[in-house]
Amino acid sequence: MEIPRGTLQTQTFFEQVGGEETFRRLAKRFYEGVAGDELLRPMYPEEDLGPAEERLALFLMQYWGGPRTYSDQRGHPRLRMRHAPFQVDRAAHDAWLRHMRDAVDSLQLPPELDKQLWNYLVYAANSMINTPG
Repeated sequence: MEIPRGTLQTQTFFEQVGGEETFRRLAKRFYEGVAGDELLRPMYPEEDLGPAEERLALFLMQYWGGPRTYSDQRGHPRLRMRHAPFQVDRAAHDAWLRHMRDAVDSLQLPPELDKQLWNYLVYAANSMINTPG
């Protein structure tokens, strides 16, 4: 399809970073770290981390402009409510961000896209803290 001259073509962040494959790689790498983390692993009661990996990938894809599969399957994200059963303190926050930083670094995104993604992840991690300490 040819884009008419003078038309501004914009891409979503989802498209700019490589779409579904990128977010699936991010979630996979993140949960590889979580699998061996003594603090975080108990927060994932499922024996297999695969379902959590899938939920994270779908959520991030939707958030950044990809398909709405997450909401179609699970409804509104309600992240704080979904995390409320778990004690998320500063140590859990730090561990989560440590594994997420490794996962983001593994993507080797251009600096401006890396920064945009990372800023959101830091914000999200901060908003999940529900226990002092």
